Amino acid sequence: MSARFSFVVFDLDGTLVDSWKDLADAANALVGAYGRPALPDAAIAEMIGDGAGVLVQRVCAAAGVEAAPHDAVVRFLAIYDRAMLTHTLPYPGVPAMLEALGSRVPLAVLTNKPHEATRRMLEAFDLARCFTACIGSEAGFPRKPDPTALWHLVEQAGATRDTTVLVGDSAIDLDTARRAGIRLCLARYGFGYRPALEPLRPGDLAVDHPTDLVRIIEP
Repeated sequence: MSARFSFVVFDLDGTLVDSWKDLADAANALVGAYGRPALPDAAIAEMIGDGAGVLVQRVCAAAGVEAAPHDAVVRFLAIYDRAMLTHTLPYPGVPAMLEALGSRVPLAVLTNKPHEATRRMLEAFDLARCFTACIGSEAGFPRKPDPTALWHLVEQAGATRDTTVLVGDSAIDLDTARRAGIRLCLARYGFGYRPALEPLRPGDLAVDHPTDLVRIIEP
């Protein structure tokens, strides 16, 4: 099945880049600094998606840090900033997919990752040039699943909600699309995907590989 769109908005972690290992390592380095044992990587991967502050709260609670210290988020971001590209890579097929789609419709990024880290990551993989706009946390908008930033991107692109699709891998992305009144394309290959996210609504899409987007999203 294919659908016609004039604007495509992408989540970052779990949709464009496979980043869970570096996030998990930074989280475990943080709890280790507080004298707590490391958590399983898979458990941390399930906590990712709501932004650094929420991730730190969840990790500290799971590791038995009685109350997340006031500087925990700052410490986590400093740790992550030093090693955010150690294991992280674009999912196979993402660069080619973005090149193909970007020649047909405008593309944007909407993520709960801090804005500066998002910019650095996209530039490191030569992906920033594929997007007409990018919004991360700390960019002046509420975090997903609040729809405000998504609506802003749609207006900025001169698109409409009916002709925009949000591509994402997690429950946060699904909730954002629902609140915004915009269709979702579920990235089943991402680390945030769970079978419980389905079945989708009529008009929504799903892909098992990034390059499937080129086939199903028509300009």
